Amino acid sequence: MAEPVYKLIDLVGTSGASVSDAIQNAITRAAETVRNIRWFEVVQVRGEVAGGKVSRYQVTLKVGFTLENPAD
Repeated sequence: MAEPVYKLIDLVGTSGASVSDAIQNAITRAAETVRNIRWFEVVQVRGEVAGGKVSRYQVTLKVGFTLENPAD
């Protein structure tokens, strides 16, 4: 079996609850159409403020997934 090769994509997840939920929302949605997701890296965390309070979290991720081997 050949060593794995990874492809990177950028995702931005959002949540009104937490940074963790924003990450999970991005991964869950991507997993509906992208196979073989293996890891993620948080690149940036941002938020929206309304009325003096945090109203939404926005997290930019780099997500790695393995390319399928055509022989498999």
